[in-house]
Amino acid sequence: MKAVLFQKPWEAACIDVPKPQPGPGQALIRIVSAGICGSDIGAYRGTNALVSYPRIIGHELAGIVEQIPADNAAGIQPGDRVVVNPYVYCGHCYPCGLGRTNCCTDLKCLGVHIDGGMAEYFCHPADMLIPLPANVPWDIAPIAEPLVIALHGLHRGELKAGEHAAIIGAGPIGLLAAMAAKALGAVPILLDVVDARLEFARSCGIPFTINTMQEDAAAKVAEITGGRMAELVCECSGANAAIRSTLELVSSAGRITLTGWPAGETPLPTATITRKEVDIRGARTAMTREFADSLEMIANGSVDVRKILTKTISIDDAPATIADIEKNPGNYMKVIVLF
Repeated sequence: MKAVLFQKPWEAACIDVPKPQPGPGQALIRIVSAGICGSDIGAYRGTNALVSYPRIIGHELAGIVEQIPADNAAGIQPGDRVVVNPYVYCGHCYPCGLGRTNCCTDLKCLGVHIDGGMAEYFCHPADMLIPLPANVPWDIAPIAEPLVIALHGLHRGELKAGEHAAIIGAGPIGLLAAMAAKALGAVPILLDVVDARLEFARSCGIPFTINTMQEDAAAKVAEITGGRMAELVCECSGANAAIRSTLELVSSAGRITLTGWPAGETPLPTATITRKEVDIRGARTAMTREFADSLEMIANGSVDVRKILTKTISIDDAPATIADIEKNPGNYMKVIVLF
């Protein structure tokens, strides 16, 4: 079968590999669509220290089940359409015991620590598959995964209808977070340093955008919120300066969720945290049960993920497209491989 392999940084190829056979508790899935993620571009560059090589990439996956144990938790049967939770957890550590499987102390992400599913067939734990609604087309089904990451940040921040959510970073995760916040009845404020991304966000219905290189972000958020500041701030960029700015944008008694992964440590003024009594919460990946929320939003149209779909390609075109995304990131939001 065909698969997309990073032999080492800067070497991507579509290669032939043996078709996998499912082990105990696993399902065999014929992959129909797979998304190319920003983390795949980091792996291509060799800047993600968690990635080992050679590595088959791909963690935004949708397909048709060909084989599956009959006793799987969701009652999925051969022939069913599914999406994949790509965050493989152990099931017995302390976080797993709490149901917070995304915090597993031995968490392994597809395409990072272990081989992913940008391939014609893929084997995965049967209880980590989520039924795909019949009205969700294949070309947008993999976007359920980045949307669920965005949703997890909002869930961790306990966002409520009517609140303001300041979201930093207008890439796919930040934009989806803003769209989801709006769908949940909140007021999103999207911040970035690139005008083109903010213009695109406005075309997607985001009511407030701020270019932090050109405007006083804190003053603008104060203006939008009537001086209260944002009850929730979601940091989705991973930039150290952006992480620091969350404390200026958040309201007193507000919440901050950190979804972005910074390259280094960020000094923070703890006196501000104490004075405002701010809750700061990590937001790492997502849990299997949250995929249902993501898929429901896609299925009912409350979050129009098609807006971020740049184009679809074949698996043969994936290596060249990955190289072009690395060179020209501004030309892309989300690319989907259709098999």
